Amino acid sequence: MKNNINKIVIATSIIMLVASCKTPALVSSTSNQVVPETYSNNKDTTNMSNIPYKKFFKDKNLQDLIDIAINNNQELMITLQEIEIAKNDIQFRKGRLLPTVNIGAGTGVEKVGRFTSQGAGDASTEITPGEEFPDPLTDFKIAAYANWEVDVWKKLRNSKKAAVTRYLSTIEGKNFVVTSLVSEVADNYYELLALDSQLEIVRQNIKLQTSALEIVKIQKEAARATELAVQKFQAEVLASQNLEFETLQRINETENRINFLLGRFPQEIKRDKTEFLSLQPANVNSGIPSQLLANRPDIKQAELELAAAKLDVKVARAEFYPSLDISAGFGTQAFKTAYLTQFPESMLYSLVGDIAGPLINRNAIKAEFKSANARQLQALYNYERTILNAYLEVATQLSRITNLDKSYDLKSKQVESLNKSIDISNDLFKSARVDYFEVLMTQRDALETKLELVDVKKELLNSRVHIYKQLGGGWK
Repeated sequence: MKNNINKIVIATSIIMLVASCKTPALVSSTSNQVVPETYSNNKDTTNMSNIPYKKFFKDKNLQDLIDIAINNNQELMITLQEIEIAKNDIQFRKGRLLPTVNIGAGTGVEKVGRFTSQGAGDASTEITPGEEFPDPLTDFKIAAYANWEVDVWKKLRNSKKAAVTRYLSTIEGKNFVVTSLVSEVADNYYELLALDSQLEIVRQNIKLQTSALEIVKIQKEAARATELAVQKFQAEVLASQNLEFETLQRINETENRINFLLGRFPQEIKRDKTEFLSLQPANVNSGIPSQLLANRPDIKQAELELAAAKLDVKVARAEFYPSLDISAGFGTQAFKTAYLTQFPESMLYSLVGDIAGPLINRNAIKAEFKSANARQLQALYNYERTILNAYLEVATQLSRITNLDKSYDLKSKQVESLNKSIDISNDLFKSARVDYFEVLMTQRDALETKLELVDVKKELLNSRVHIYKQLGGGWK
């Protein structure tokens, strides 16, 4: 009989093992994407992303703002909690590798019918000569129980590895938030400086236009100009004054954006409001595209997410195989507390090993395996997309920097010519050699061009910030 039972157990195990081996095929998840060797034949391997932000940005006020943002920004704080959650998930999955042990004590009472096999047996059974089982029967128990799933197919170990990989991924996610935060603070800071410069240009233009208006009024009194000229100059002054208040509002909005990034309520942003146009953009050293794989946190995050997804597929695949569970118990049990310490009579113990695997209805396991494969492909495509996006961002920004440098030079020359034309037009107007319309148009063109020059300067500075971020700088 015992041999027959052993044969049945062995045969059942073999059948389950064979049935479990019929698992769906794995989907290939290897990236074939190869980044180009250079950006537009630039073979310089020096990479500006390795420079810490405190050395990249020379402005002490900007450095202080970035420091405050890194300490207070709520989005960054949320990301840090995601790291804590991922760390706790590692501990959870690590715990599943170890046996679970529970200890407990219990008591109860049982009264069985007299005319039952158990009741009749209890009545005739003597514990000691002359003493029968008590009726009703009490039960006291103190025991420890353990259960352990033997990780035969590395399901639990791969699950733990996936959790560790995702923890590392959240760290890279935090690094990407930091580099984005540094870039955003610097962006808004340079925009604020540009608005300060534009405000000063507008106010200077108001003084110039007011002076021209007074001249026109004097000429009208001398019958050398008409009321139309006076009203035209007056309208230009009012338009410039309106532009002044619009610029002040934009300054307030930009300050509030910076304060939001710094995680604080509105207050004035400390800055140097002079000599914006004299600020020198940082030198650009883009390195080679392959360095993006090591420097950009979002690429490293996508790579780790792909590695974790591959481990998830292995975990899902292991669900097709039989699992081996071992359970054990040890303690004492008796119907009187006085007997709990009597050994070996009150001792209880058990040791059980179970092997079980899916045999017939495996649709749920197949569905989860297919989903894991699909998520793996999603992670692969996301990894390739992140690399492609990183390369295109850098290539586009390098082209933009080149064109902005040329644009700024031309715009500076245009401003210089218009400044001269203002003086010339004023002199000619005073001598009645040109009419007021030419003076107005010259002043208007000069104002627009000066404001455009400041905008180009801002874009020039921000382009360095963007290339610094796109190359993977700012988080180190």
